[in-house]
Amino acid sequence: MFIATLIAPGRLTAGDISEARDRLDAAGCSSVAGGWLDAGDAADLAFTLSPDAARQALEGACAGVDVVVQPAEGRRKHLLVADMDSTMITVECIDELADYAGIKAQIAAVTEAAMRGELDFESALDARVALLKGLDEGVIQRCLDERVKIMPGAEALVKTMRGWGATAILVSGGFTRFAEPVAAKIGFHRAIANRLEIAEGALRGTVTKPIVGAQTKLDTLRAATAEFGLPEAATLAVGDGANDLAMIGAAGLGVAYHAKPIVAAAAAARIDHGDLTALLYAQGIPRAEWVRA
Repeated sequence: MFIATLIAPGRLTAGDISEARDRLDAAGCSSVAGGWLDAGDAADLAFTLSPDAARQALEGACAGVDVVVQPAEGRRKHLLVADMDSTMITVECIDELADYAGIKAQIAAVTEAAMRGELDFESALDARVALLKGLDEGVIQRCLDERVKIMPGAEALVKTMRGWGATAILVSGGFTRFAEPVAAKIGFHRAIANRLEIAEGALRGTVTKPIVGAQTKLDTLRAATAEFGLPEAATLAVGDGANDLAMIGAAGLGVAYHAKPIVAAAAAARIDHGDLTALLYAQGIPRAEWVRA
C-alpha cells in the first residue's frame, strides 16, 4: 500500500482530493481510500500500485498543492538529517556576512551557482570565505541576531519528531558559529558544520579542513542510521542545494525543500509551496499532535 499526501494549508479543497483520486485511477494506481489529515490543509489518499506513476500524475496537478508519495508502512521516521541555510533558516549565512563586508552580490552569485550544482562546493566555499578575510569577528554575532530567522515550521517538525523518540541532526555546509545556536534553538540533538578560522578578532579567510560538503552529509546520515540501528526506510533527509543531493537520495524519505531545480528534479519528494510542517503531514501527523515551539 502507498500513500499520496496532498498538502496546501488553508487552500486544499474536496475538489482537489477528488481530482487527485481520478488522476490516480487514470494512471492505473488503483486508489482505495482517502481522507483529511486536517480539513482544508492536508489529506491522504491510499492506493495500491505504481508510486512513480502516482508522482507523475499528481505533482503539479493542482496549483499550490504539494504532494508526497511514499509507502504507507513506516511513514513515521526516526532519524532526521537536515540542511541549515535556506532550509532550517531563511537565509544563506555566508551571503549575509558578505553584506556586512559590502560584497553580498559578488558572493551570493557564487552561492547560487554552487547550490545549483554548477560549481564544486568545496572550492566555491574556499573562494567565498577568502573574500571575507579581515572581517571583524563581532559581525558573526550581529548577523546571527539581525539576519538569521528560523524557517516556519522548523521547530514544530523537530520537536514533534523528538517527541516520539526520533534523533535530529543538523548538518550544514555553513558555519558552526551559526549552526550550533540554530540547532539549539530548534531542538536538534547535534550540529555539524564548517569552522571559520579566526585570528586577533578577525576572519582569516579560511575554514578548517576537511570541508563539510555533500560527502559529509551522506556519511552523517549513514553513520547515524548504523548508530541507532535503523533501517534506511526510517530516515528523513531535507535540503535545498546540490550538496544535499546525496543524502536526499540515500534517505528513506528524501525531500527537496523549496529547492534548486537540480535538487527538485532528483528528489523523490519535494515541497515547493508549504513550510516545514509539510513534513509532519507527510508522516501522517495532524496538527493536533504537533509539538509547538
